[in-house]
Amino acid sequence: MTPISLASGYGNFATPPAVLVRLNQHLAAPPLPLSPTSGLPELRDALRLRYSGLRTDEKATHEIVVTPGTKAALFLALSAVLRPGDEVLLLTPNWFGFAELVKQAGGLLRELPLSPADNYALRPEAVRAALTPRTRVLLFSNPNNPTGRLYTRPELEALLAVTAQFPELFVLADEIYDGIRFEAEEVPSFLSCSDAPRHIVVNGFSKSHALAGWNIGYLAAPRSVAEACTARLFATGGAVAVLSQLAALETVENPVISAALCQQLAPNRQLMLDFLATLPGALPHIPLGTYYAFPDLRAYLQPHLPLPEAATDLVGRLLSAGVEVVDGTSCGAPGFVRMSYAVASEDLQEALRRLATVLR
Repeated sequence: MTPISLASGYGNFATPPAVLVRLNQHLAAPPLPLSPTSGLPELRDALRLRYSGLRTDEKATHEIVVTPGTKAALFLALSAVLRPGDEVLLLTPNWFGFAELVKQAGGLLRELPLSPADNYALRPEAVRAALTPRTRVLLFSNPNNPTGRLYTRPELEALLAVTAQFPELFVLADEIYDGIRFEAEEVPSFLSCSDAPRHIVVNGFSKSHALAGWNIGYLAAPRSVAEACTARLFATGGAVAVLSQLAALETVENPVISAALCQQLAPNRQLMLDFLATLPGALPHIPLGTYYAFPDLRAYLQPHLPLPEAATDLVGRLLSAGVEVVDGTSCGAPGFVRMSYAVASEDLQEALRRLATVLR
């Protein structure tokens, strides 16, 4: 039996044809441009326009830094602002990779769990209670990986009203799935709600722009933070490859690419949701963003085992049946699993058939 992976964070997307056309034009007319460490000026200017026209003059509060992937953007931002002993408050469930990034940047991770019974709502009073004098960074993702939750402008503004009361606090938003959305007109960027001097956004091109493998991301950060990130980048690796930057520029200037991805994903998304609807209580929240579902499978765990052990057991049984998923324990939610539907339709159908057999 051939294993089927629903665990990958990358979709089965081909590089957009418009990107290949643009790169071929550049390759046919060398030389390629040289890039400053922080990125090609035309790419950085195009990215500024995504955030309600961030200023480009000497009064600009935020700067764009192009990085070798979004993970690098996260690490650079955390490294630039964290001091010894500083804490990072992470709203969970969330991407399992954050913990190692915080550790490598010298921070201490604390989690603030959000409730599936409450639709993973951002409760300002809960955030306020969780923040301490040692909290240096509040970290969250929108759309959320793994839950697919989209946070609205009023929710983000209510959160900002709390964080504004903590002048030493940085708020860091990971928005890499912002172009993968369903049944929603927008995913408001944190910086479109406020470009306050302690707000940072990271993003990239591997998810919403079908550039997996091109290894390019970016951050939008206060000028002092951006300068620190650029200095670290200069010392450790330098600018991102120009071809990757030109590919990213084409996707920024061609917004239909994200729309086409969502259209491509829609049938598989419906297939996944229809299947989960047959499992009572498995889907407490309809994912409106990303290409994941995050069902609650606690009703299908071995009752004689402790929760974390039972969750691992279920993931192991699924793997033995030829279906690979992400254990929600790593995301802060034991008994849940993250399943991607950005796979071939026939693979998804077969994976769901196998999953149903195990759950029965």
